[in-house]
Amino acid sequence: MSENEMPHKSAAGPLQQEMEARLRAAFPGGDFHLTNDSAQHHGHVGDDGSGESHFSLTILWDGFAGQNRVARQRAVNKALGDLPGERVHALAIRAAAPEE
Repeated sequence: MSENEMPHKSAAGPLQQEMEARLRAAFPGGDFHLTNDSAQHHGHVGDDGSGESHFSLTILWDGFAGQNRVARQRAVNKALGDLPGERVHALAIRAAAPEE
């Protein structure tokens, strides 16, 4: 599925939009789906009331071929910079090469 075919919520908040922009820049040609899971965590630890505190990411990118899970997650966290841990409380990452 190409990036243009990936479902995107039209109501993505500013933090989600920033995360998506950083992912597009860091993983050119990659396919990803970033889901805001914050509503499921309303009132829990880490819910800052912004509505953008918990996310799930599935990303397929050719550059992940030959990398282990830890290296892939480090690459995603590096691409997102200060967002995880600062403005994002939780990010579940599934990163794979397209043929996996």
